[in-house]
Amino acid sequence: MTVHRSACPLDCPDACSLAVTVHEGGRVVEITGDERAPITNGFVCGKVRKLADHLYGADRILHPMIHGERVSWETALDHIAAKLTQIRDRWGGAAILPYHYGGSNGWLTEGALATRFFRRIRASILDRTYCASATSAAQGGVVGAMPGVMLEDYAHAKLIVVWGTNLHATGIHLVPVIERAREAGAKLVVVDPRATPLARRADLHIPLRPGTDLPVALSIIHAMFERGHADLAFLERHAAEVDVLRSRAADWSLEAAAREAAIDPALLDRFVELYAASSPAAIRIGYGPERNRNGGSAIAAIMAIAAVGGKFGVRGGGFTMSNGDSARWKVTPEAAIAEEPSIVRHVNMGNLASALATLTDPPIAAVFVYNCNPAATAPDQVAVLEQLRRDDVFVVCHEQVWTDTARLADVVLPSTAMLEHREISRGYGTMRLYDARPVATPPGEARSNNQVFAALLDRMGLAKPGDPTTDDELAAAIFASHPAGAELRAQLDSRGIATPSVGEHPIPFVDVFPSHPDRKIHLVPGPLDREAGGLYTYKRDPATSDYPLALISPALATQISSTFGQLRTAPAQLELAAADAAARGIANGDAIRVWNARGEIRCTAKITSDLQPGTCLLPKGLWHKHTSNGHTSNAVIPEGFADLGGQVAWNDARVQVSKVETQTQS
Repeated sequence: MTVHRSACPLDCPDACSLAVTVHEGGRVVEITGDERAPITNGFVCGKVRKLADHLYGADRILHPMIHGERVSWETALDHIAAKLTQIRDRWGGAAILPYHYGGSNGWLTEGALATRFFRRIRASILDRTYCASATSAAQGGVVGAMPGVMLEDYAHAKLIVVWGTNLHATGIHLVPVIERAREAGAKLVVVDPRATPLARRADLHIPLRPGTDLPVALSIIHAMFERGHADLAFLERHAAEVDVLRSRAADWSLEAAAREAAIDPALLDRFVELYAASSPAAIRIGYGPERNRNGGSAIAAIMAIAAVGGKFGVRGGGFTMSNGDSARWKVTPEAAIAEEPSIVRHVNMGNLASALATLTDPPIAAVFVYNCNPAATAPDQVAVLEQLRRDDVFVVCHEQVWTDTARLADVVLPSTAMLEHREISRGYGTMRLYDARPVATPPGEARSNNQVFAALLDRMGLAKPGDPTTDDELAAAIFASHPAGAELRAQLDSRGIATPSVGEHPIPFVDVFPSHPDRKIHLVPGPLDREAGGLYTYKRDPATSDYPLALISPALATQISSTFGQLRTAPAQLELAAADAAARGIANGDAIRVWNARGEIRCTAKITSDLQPGTCLLPKGLWHKHTSNGHTSNAVIPEGFADLGGQVAWNDARVQVSKVETQTQS
């Protein structure tokens, strides 16, 4: 047995440092946290502790397959190259659609040779809008590339607001930091449609109706101005468009917002007074508020609360969204791609079904899936499955395990997983960078993304002399892309972890400022205002009498979206408020039907006190096997979008639920 240092690249803000125990044959035996990253503090989540079940489980893809038949890598790659060449010659490269996401991948396995390959064949460009698209747009417009409060610095806060995220599922390492702050006297507020574990222990829980974060945030801003709680001196010095924001927030009193959010206005009144009286005060903004028709405006408004309250300038004060692109690493993965982007057709990944069905100039004739599982995760699921099964659409899937997408692909290629390939990754809650070398031997014939696309570049005559191709060459190109790379490389070599020039714990408006030319927060940025058709303009609930229930699909603590779904054996359960269940004659454990005009899901009911009437819950990331009819929440989620960034509006699904009567035999 040997113990190796590594890092977790999974889609989580914590960016844990790992200690991996490996058998001499290259098989992972144990994974724990190490002490290089203080937030890891020696422990990791259950997902990572059980990673060996994923690496060596029965669902691991071990060999290339064409139409269910095992073939050699040479045969599979030749077949793919021939088909893609045929399609490109007939319709052009835009007839080929790479479908990928990569939240759990770093600069070497999301980008690099895959992006080089698709840029050189001039494939359609995928706009990756599953998550953080609206928040990225809002953050970029409001503060640009300014890091927020570092997660460890929440220990200094006197008030912590957790808005729209369940940290026990999506950021467990912040929980003990919050607990330390509470032991020192800090108050905790949770804003979330359901009673999460933190909400049940909070000093204040605001269980707002899904999609109403915007009026709630605006009403808080309005009350702060009206009650004299706005920090006018901070706004005068550090903010722009203050009067425009104040005018738009004036449409929402606490009472009006409470009616729209279906909550007691006293909850909002208490929030305003508690927030105004507390410093430092930190808001951890999750991705839940962006996943509806008002998502971009909602995120911008929540950010604006911290500005109006003047909560910046002290350690533990302000807000945190994503620090991944705000860390100012200066080095860039574009150096590894080594091919400039060109103007090609864009396809929003939330529009997969309609793109396959309607695009004609050219049509999409091939879909190359990697780092993604659209059969389980794309909206309008019934139509997606129908389109991916078409005989005239060539589907390639490079995957670690037999996902729902892999099972319907024409060609399946076995992929390496984390710990089996090199990865350069950085956190988006903590500003730490890792260069993790492979520590485990891939099972079967698994190959990395870069190995696959290097071979396809060669086969299709797209490789150029001097291209960085190996992982070592790609990593070297990244660190050579800016003079700061030498210092980062030196840090990595000496301690296995690197931090940007602003340090690990910059304080907003002391050490770092908005990256706009005037170094100010822009509360109503012109580009966002135009894109949204009026920033902070509220679009009301899409519920109808036929489909009155709001369906939300939060993350499971055991998965990263659909990743690790093959390990989940528990069948799906729709969580229903007791009043909604009683009105429909539904008891705990009953077989139910969840439907709207787009599709339906068959599963069982779970009656809960964690949800307000009018809201139901079916987790995201479920696979077809988890429901009775093989459909997940995405079967009833339309191809709708938020007001910014083309963000998929997952939580705008409105459904009806009924009990499925079991037939008795005579």
